[in-house]
Amino acid sequence: MQDLAAILRTNPYPGRGIVVGHDRVYYWIMGRSANSRNRVFVPTDDGIRTEAHDPALLEDPSLIIYHPVRTMGDALVVTNGDQTDTIVEAGCFHKGCKQRRFEPDAPNFTPRISAIVRPDGSFQISILKHAEGPADRCTREFFAYEGVDEGQGYFISTYQGDGNPLPSFAGEPQLVTVPDPAAVWDALNPDNKVSLYVNVAGDVTLFNKNLGD
Repeated sequence: MQDLAAILRTNPYPGRGIVVGHDRVYYWIMGRSANSRNRVFVPTDDGIRTEAHDPALLEDPSLIIYHPVRTMGDALVVTNGDQTDTIVEAGCFHKGCKQRRFEPDAPNFTPRISAIVRPDGSFQISILKHAEGPADRCTREFFAYEGVDEGQGYFISTYQGDGNPLPSFAGEPQLVTVPDPAAVWDALNPDNKVSLYVNVAGDVTLFNKNLGD
């Protein structure tokens, strides 16, 4: 089993990532363009949202301004896009994910990754990916877990690494050992990292590069 920080240190661009651990949830965003890098996480009544650090520099808000984290009843929904709202409005993780597809950013066709975490420690992770081939089809994969041991978690990201086009995450969410939040933030590529959300036993911490973290 690999350590999450070790994986991140050797990958300059995993893109956006979700980790669900025994008592914690991590979500981060990265960016290669000035528009993607011009963001911070800010708290909301039921989670967080992305916001332009400098509104004057905001170009296209689609795909970069959204609510990554929201509560749905006593569950926590974490995603890499505005499908968070779709899931919460549907009141069902599976139903919400079925209504959405990968992001319309050809040639990358960035996957939509999502997770729901319940108070009993069980959780689900989903990835919506562009299917290979001439047809514009979406593959929707769902993974359900009854929990995970202390110190461990399941990790999924949008990309396997840097590239042009960007290679989508492949396979199942990866079982990893989960370090403390500061170690994860330090392991993310210093040029590409933007923000990190940390929820440890309900205690939320936000890291924002644009705010000096």
